Amino acid sequence: MKLPGEEESGGTGLPVVYMIIGVSAFVLILLFVLLQSNGKKNSGSDYLKGLKAQQEEEAAVEAESEQPEETERKLRAEDLDFWDMYPVEEESDGETIESEKATTSKSAFAEKAEKEREELKQKEQEAQEALDDPSTDGKHTLVTTPDGKEEWVLISPYLAKNTYDFTKIEEKAGLKRYLENGRNISYVGVDISKQTGTVNFTGLKAAGVDYVMIRLGGRGYSTGQISLDENFKDNIEGAIAEGLDVGVYFYSQAINQDEAVQEANFVIQNLEPYKGSVKYPVAFDMEFVINDEARIDGLSREDRTGITTSFLESIKAAGYIPMLYGDKEWLIKEVDLAKLQSYDVWLTQETDIPDYPYQYAMWQYSTKGVLNGIKGDANLSICFIGYSQR
Repeated sequence: MKLPGEEESGGTGLPVVYMIIGVSAFVLILLFVLLQSNGKKNSGSDYLKGLKAQQEEEAAVEAESEQPEETERKLRAEDLDFWDMYPVEEESDGETIESEKATTSKSAFAEKAEKEREELKQKEQEAQEALDDPSTDGKHTLVTTPDGKEEWVLISPYLAKNTYDFTKIEEKAGLKRYLENGRNISYVGVDISKQTGTVNFTGLKAAGVDYVMIRLGGRGYSTGQISLDENFKDNIEGAIAEGLDVGVYFYSQAINQDEAVQEANFVIQNLEPYKGSVKYPVAFDMEFVINDEARIDGLSREDRTGITTSFLESIKAAGYIPMLYGDKEWLIKEVDLAKLQSYDVWLTQETDIPDYPYQYAMWQYSTKGVLNGIKGDANLSICFIGYSQR
């Protein structure tokens, strides 16, 4: 059926031809555009590749220019010291002064602290030296050898110490007495021999003497002969007659224990007539000879200790009180006191206060005393034990 306005035609009209021609032209144009676009794209890619290569070449050139002339240097500590690159801000005068004051104050404090440390160190050193000093440590005692050399000797903790309080010593007319609560508890003594000469025993008693230690005899330090003291008989009989207490001593130069027993027997034999009157000890006196050689010089400490023991034990067995006589050096160094503790000691040390550390019963404090009844020097002693009252 034909619509209104539609013309009939028996074949292909001009409009259809024109449409075909237009479509073909459009297709050709489109193909041309596509070909142009593809060409431009290829050209752009080449351009970018070239630009990139150029940049890489420039970077390589720049890197080569930055290379050091010599081998690359390693980074050092001073390379990091870049603080000098920055200028220091100037402080005001007030801030500078305060800073200087603070620095000075710190410096003064440091100096004071250092000084205090040095002083403390010095005190500690002095304290340690005091502890190490045998003269102040309380553990040593000074001994003077026969040749005059001084030696600090360790005080044995195993030997009995003397407990005398020498503030209680009273001296009148050259005679020492030991007081306890104001009462005299000591005894005045003197030792005599043929060197003393003739003794006035009445004068001795009047002078305040309580007892007399009499030399009975001795052995020759070179000959080895035993002899009785020339004045022994007169001295012991005169002292007993005056009512004075008596003891005796023997000067030994025995070089073995057999000789020591021989000496003891000699003493016992000569004391027999006076046995009931000998209330004070029988003392053993062995000494070196000053400025001369003696028989005992070659003895060891053990030898002297054994000889001493043999003599004193023989005296003890005979019923007498044995006693060891000696100075500080002899008692501490020349015999072994640890083996002689059972015997009383008669110390000889001429000083106001003896520094012998161990116990002793009698102390000879002077060999140059002045005493009524004796012409010349008198050997004075004080005894802390009342032997006659035993």
